[in-house]
Amino acid sequence: MSDYFDVIVIGAGPAGYHAAIRASQLGLKTACIDKWVDASGTGVLGGTCLNVGCIPSKTLLDISHKYSLAKDGFSGLGITTGKVGIDIATMQKNKRDIVKGLTRGVAGLLKANDVKVYTATAELGAGRKVTLTFTDGQSQELGADNVILATGSVPVDIPPCPMDGERVIDSEGALELAAVPDRLGVIGAGVIGLELGSVWSRLGAEVIVLEALDEFLPNADQQLSKEAAKQFKKQGLDIRLGTRVTGTRVEKNEVVVSYTDKQGDQELVVDKVIVAVGRRPFTQGVLSADSGVQLDERGFVQVNDLCATDAVSVFAVGDVVRGPMLAHKGMEEGIMVAERIAGAKPVVNYECVPSVIYTNPEVAWVGQSEEQLKAAGIAYTSGVFPMAASGRALASKETVGMIKVLADADSDQILGVHMMGAHVSELISEAVIAMEFGATAEDLGLTMFAHPSLSEGLHEAALAVSGHAIHISNRKKRK
Repeated sequence: MSDYFDVIVIGAGPAGYHAAIRASQLGLKTACIDKWVDASGTGVLGGTCLNVGCIPSKTLLDISHKYSLAKDGFSGLGITTGKVGIDIATMQKNKRDIVKGLTRGVAGLLKANDVKVYTATAELGAGRKVTLTFTDGQSQELGADNVILATGSVPVDIPPCPMDGERVIDSEGALELAAVPDRLGVIGAGVIGLELGSVWSRLGAEVIVLEALDEFLPNADQQLSKEAAKQFKKQGLDIRLGTRVTGTRVEKNEVVVSYTDKQGDQELVVDKVIVAVGRRPFTQGVLSADSGVQLDERGFVQVNDLCATDAVSVFAVGDVVRGPMLAHKGMEEGIMVAERIAGAKPVVNYECVPSVIYTNPEVAWVGQSEEQLKAAGIAYTSGVFPMAASGRALASKETVGMIKVLADADSDQILGVHMMGAHVSELISEAVIAMEFGATAEDLGLTMFAHPSLSEGLHEAALAVSGHAIHISNRKKRK
């Protein structure tokens, strides 16, 4: 029957469309359902990542960085320019055009791989029955041998900061600003808050970031996070840690933010506020009471290490399940589940999931930090190479940052790599590959890297683990 499939994927974000394409490649009759529509009511694929997340934010980050360089950074290179301006409308059009091209590309890929696409809301019931509701109110029931939930996540809202879509906005609204605010408040100093704050700071806004935690970037290695905090403050971001927001109110086209810190009750007056305190899994209306799928206390779909739920032949991947909310993590989970349905036995190595913050300098890491290793009682050695000692970094005047390699004290196996600097979003993949294959610091030290290149910093950091670095003074010497 035409409405029965081997695999139904609910959600067409990175986790969902990767799962659907791979399942179809493996010979499984596959459908992919997503409710996202544009202003005209036309279905749009790609989920949060392509539409209001990864791609549009990186577009604005790149444009704003280039503007900042042209305005303030080229003179030191001997490049002179006239008065530099920014056309926000053109910047936003560029962003929309890129998003449109990529979302259409996903539609083309699904079509090319014979995936049946439905634009509708979907509710999973007992026995893997999926009820679709279309925008015109019509409904249809589908059935499948296997269902993959990939419904993603949505921004977290907090009671003290009710969003009005105009003055108090979430991360999606922050991507659509038509003008640079004079004063911008950002609630949350995580990845989203720092990236969006950086965009509008570069374009001329006075940005104040309020973070409830006392530590900056607590999930990153603290040596890097402390240095990153210094660099962001140097660039003009006013980052205030240990601040708990208690309320917001709009007065005369301004937003008054009330918060408490060590000094007591405080108020901050800004033109707009971005609420960027994180994201939560989206399951609203997706699961019927008899679906058999269970949620945990935080609203995530409960799964095992292979992304299987409590319901037979129902899986969940991406932001809707445990682990970091990262598009690439969801992609690998989606592919892994599709291949296991087809009879293969792949697994996702959750020890090798890279994290990246696309600020300037970029911050990236994979594996464990020094703080985590100490807490676990694992003996380790470390090697650190400053980018200021890199010939390529000096040549391009991108000398901020460092690369750190952490290795097991006995086996020398690499346990974590932490980077800050130019293009480390690309360099971190070298570390991921090394760790995926169980490399030691010595293995990296014996590997030939191109010269001159920024990646040599990873080579030198690996050599520094055993005190053999060439381009810096070693803290210890070993034969």
